[in-house]
Amino acid sequence: MKKLRIIALSTALITSLLASPAYAAAPTKPEKGKLSVYFLDVGQGDATYIKTPNGDDILIDGGNNNYGDDVVNDLKKLGVDDIEVMISTHPDADHVGGLDAVLTAFKVESVYAPKVSHTTQTFKDFLNAVKTEKLTIKEAKAGIKLPLKGIDATFVGPTKAYAKSDLNDWSAVLRIVNGKNSFLFTGDAETKSETDMIASKVTLKADVLKVGHHGSDTSSSAAFVKAVAPKYAVISVGAKNSYGHPTQTTLSTLKNAKATVYRTDKNGTITFVSDGTKITVKTEK
Repeated sequence: MKKLRIIALSTALITSLLASPAYAAAPTKPEKGKLSVYFLDVGQGDATYIKTPNGDDILIDGGNNNYGDDVVNDLKKLGVDDIEVMISTHPDADHVGGLDAVLTAFKVESVYAPKVSHTTQTFKDFLNAVKTEKLTIKEAKAGIKLPLKGIDATFVGPTKAYAKSDLNDWSAVLRIVNGKNSFLFTGDAETKSETDMIASKVTLKADVLKVGHHGSDTSSSAAFVKAVAPKYAVISVGAKNSYGHPTQTTLSTLKNAKATVYRTDKNGTITFVSDGTKITVKTEK
């Protein structure tokens, strides 16, 4: 009797653990014929994987150096065998750091990045990995369209050249349209770049906004959020980070815009699936 009781208690304990957020189900593989967007949980950094309805793979940023292997493993779990488009939004380590590991692990067909450099070893590692794979970097700037079928994927920023000290404003900003649904990926673009994008009269409206610079108050100006008018906003951010991201200012701006906010520090990897008409959202926890 005692043995049976112990087994029952163990089963109950396992059931309880599986139901807790720490044991939440891993993100599911992309659905065929739909646009799947995964905002990967890479702590205080950015990494976004996209599977297009036609089956092409896009990776935007790769988190810090220490997250490179995690990004590779996540991509493998999601069924990725090669990558049609890799985008480095800008040279900051928390965006470009893991891309060299991805370049080593997968066949990458094309790499896009803004025309700005950096002197860090992390950025040099990325450039060396691109060279090792015998690839050249294509410029990411406003007006450049990705040659992918089934979706419209166009860079809307940067609209101009900035000072080399303004690396965040150099961020490649990509807008993807799938039928009636749209997504805007902003990297770390700050207010200066946001203002220039608005002035350029390019369409910024998107159902889903990847919030700039991890929710810092140097990004997500009220005017920019109004122009985007997102239904959903995603903040890629590390738990209890030393920067104070996301700031209350940014959270208030998004709340005033009536956007539903998701955060990787609270929700883990966040998945959006678009069939061209409606968008569904799944979170890891």
